[in-house]
Amino acid sequence: MALLDPVSTWKRLRNRYRLVVMNDDTYEEVVTFKLSRLSVYLAFCTIFVLLVGLTVALIVFTDLKYYMPGYGTQTQKKEMQQLKIRVDSLELSVKQKDQFMKNLKTILSGDVKAQLDTTQLKVPEVEKINE
Repeated sequence: MALLDPVSTWKRLRNRYRLVVMNDDTYEEVVTFKLSRLSVYLAFCTIFVLLVGLTVALIVFTDLKYYMPGYGTQTQKKEMQQLKIRVDSLELSVKQKDQFMKNLKTILSGDVKAQLDTTQLKVPEVEKINE
């Protein structure tokens, strides 16, 4: 593959072309544009940069930013953290109550297999105080 010569590439970008808009019925020229590839590239790049800039400005300087995920005021973030902590503690409480109810049902139904403790406890003797 032959390498492109920078001079020929620049020449091709600067070649002039004519864009003519004609009326289909009368073949009358309505508008004529003299364009080059470079001017078309520059026009599209400029339009792209302007649209991106306007979109960013619209989001940053209006209230649309509050609809973006993860964006909010400090008070909203603090409230969200407190709500997460509260939900976590409620989930733990519900799990504990479910476990308690499960254990209570097994005890009441008589499905408990109790193991007797066979170890003897050494109970200390009570000291008698001489009166």
